[in-house]
Amino acid sequence: MAKLITGGLGFLGTYLAHSLLAKGEEVVLFDVITRSPLIHDIKDKVKIVQGDLASWAEVLEVVKQNKIDGIYHTGALLSASAEEKPITAYQVNAGGTFNILEAARLFNVKRVIFTSTIASYGLGLHKVNEDTIQMPISMYGVTKVFSERLGEYYNRKFGVDFRAVRLPSIIGPGRGAGGASAYSTLMISEPALKRSYAVTVEEDVIMPILYIKDCVDCLIRLYEADNAKLKRRVYCIAGFSPTARDMVNEVKKVIPNADIHFKPDRELTEIVRSWPKYLDESRAGEDWGWKTKYFLKETVEDFIKEVQAHPERYG
Repeated sequence: MAKLITGGLGFLGTYLAHSLLAKGEEVVLFDVITRSPLIHDIKDKVKIVQGDLASWAEVLEVVKQNKIDGIYHTGALLSASAEEKPITAYQVNAGGTFNILEAARLFNVKRVIFTSTIASYGLGLHKVNEDTIQMPISMYGVTKVFSERLGEYYNRKFGVDFRAVRLPSIIGPGRGAGGASAYSTLMISEPALKRSYAVTVEEDVIMPILYIKDCVDCLIRLYEADNAKLKRRVYCIAGFSPTARDMVNEVKKVIPNADIHFKPDRELTEIVRSWPKYLDESRAGEDWGWKTKYFLKETVEDFIKEVQAHPERYG
């Protein structure tokens, strides 16, 4: 039996694949692309299936033909692309989740883990938890709320073991440069590669962040959690919430000569300011023992160490 990762060649999917392989799992990666520098070391250890989440036939086929017993559904059209292509976003994000859940129902897949987002909330919120009303203002956020509710429906109606996390911005080596939150990765990776970087938001902007290693750990731990102890299907994951200046200061503790300066973009700054500043992960702690481990210091130190150890991979 194998674990399926949708969006398997993406930033999160590739890290998740490494961790599942280390646990002795058989891993199938499903994605519209077939190559990524982040899987060069494991490409002979995983099965890569090219396909489209929006295609019912292709989703059905990958689940049926590979004896999938668990799905990590991380694939989606991300925020900027979703705004540019709302029809495609609906087909891939909302329709794709329907296809995954229906395939799980038809083939008795043991469990589906879904990655939701802080973008599922609305404007002007300071701290949020699982009960905070979701009023997303982006197509990406709308499709994530739909997917959460659909997963809960499949759990109630058909008994599909759907579990989800609402994640803050995920950072780590290998994350792409797109999106309003990309500065939080680039202000670490660029100095680590001996390059200068201009931060695109104002110094006092706060953004909740989760390091990629914590993110992968929380997904696997939620998958392995005792269902009898879970009081809900969707959980918030907090990470930590630094200002942009906090992050610069921490990077300079490790790389004192780092050339980082601020060149804020007004539109990007306002986008990030509109997001919730803090998430409450206490219920994840109560139900399945989750607690964020990588805070600002640990994240920056490990991030820089990884980039400097593998500049050919992340440069």
